[in-house]
Amino acid sequence: MHGLPFETILFAFMLTLLAGMSTSIGAVLAFFSKSKNYTILSLGLGFSAGVMIYVSFVEILVKSKESFTLLYSNEITGEALSVLCFFAGILLSAIIDRLIPDDVNPHETRSNSELLELKADAKNPKSNLALKRTGLFTALAIAIHNFPEGFATFVSALHDPTVGISIAFAIAIHNIPEGMAVSLPIYHATGDKKSAFWYATLSGLAEPVGALVGFFLLFPFMGGATLGITFGLVAGIMIYISFDELLPAARVYGNAHTTIVGISLGMLVMAISLIGFKLV
Repeated sequence: MHGLPFETILFAFMLTLLAGMSTSIGAVLAFFSKSKNYTILSLGLGFSAGVMIYVSFVEILVKSKESFTLLYSNEITGEALSVLCFFAGILLSAIIDRLIPDDVNPHETRSNSELLELKADAKNPKSNLALKRTGLFTALAIAIHNFPEGFATFVSALHDPTVGISIAFAIAIHNIPEGMAVSLPIYHATGDKKSAFWYATLSGLAEPVGALVGFFLLFPFMGGATLGITFGLVAGIMIYISFDELLPAARVYGNAHTTIVGISLGMLVMAISLIGFKLV
């Protein structure tokens, strides 16, 4: 990965930035959430999970194994190390979740009724301070989660633009409800749309920050071992996000049928894009 052209690095960074900025879309949708049909959101979340699950097992984890195998000239060693890094990525995500209180954790999915209760609570002036506090802590929690996601998107885009685009798109979709989770309580506590919008946007900017920090810390050491570890961790993080956040959220916003349709479409699109890229 040494000697990468500036255009490649800029492309990977812009993908990560766009994925993070999708929290702004969620912030805007939250202002009109009471009258929205959530079926499309459910399909989108299922689609995002399908993309992440397929690309993690079919492409990213395989790249981790290939990097380790090439480094140690032993396929069994390569597979063992990639699996170890994969579960380390899952463990890392679980630890982050564990350190964040459930009531502000974006991975603890809220139902539609709970989101509407936030609006009802805002009618009580005594609850406004607590409501705003919930929004601010949710923004912080989402920023913490977005940091490793940004790094995952950036590294994947550097190594394979097609995979990077797919992951960025999937993360962008799942960042939309996170933006809603930040802006909704702040807006209904303060009545200030600008503040709600910017807090949600800032929580998403942790993605490009994670990309930059990871790049400057790891780029000087990029090699077979670093790539193997990175791709293994990325695969684990993606799988954790899919099963812990995206699929439960898809069921909340829709039903089992919309979820499986979204998953299947996501896997299909990912499969076609990977095959198409190899044919070019």
